Amino acid sequence: MAHILSVLVDNRPGVLARVVGLVSRRGFNIDSLSVGPTENPDLSRITMEVTGDEVALEQITKQLHKLVNVVKITNLTKVNSVKRELVLIRVDCTPEQRAEITQIADIFKAKVADVGATQLTLEVQGDDDKIEDFQR
Repeated sequence: MAHILSVLVDNRPGVLARVVGLVSRRGFNIDSLSVGPTENPDLSRITMEVTGDEVALEQITKQLHKLVNVVKITNLTKVNSVKRELVLIRVDCTPEQRAEITQIADIFKAKVADVGATQLTLEVQGDDDKIEDFQR
């Protein structure tokens, strides 16, 4: 089962590596990871989606609490929240194919992020299903 954890940590070098190392050593796969500062410059928020069972998740949470730099852990899995993915996809194409690819991108409300001589880079946001549909 997928779980979304929000981990509030001290904004210090090496904290992310310790948190990710602990999670991976416990056998969890990190499916998604986002890190950024909070309104308090001394704190950062690590948001990660991990896959595993409830027992292992409880063990991970207890181990994370033992890390000195971890301030708070919130399990967002069952909390009403907004979940969005942002994906950049590079598509190899000829200049003649660009219009057709751009039309398909418009259906998914994707944006053209970059245009190269033989490729387009598209940016799309949405839930997992929308991203998978767009990739197909």
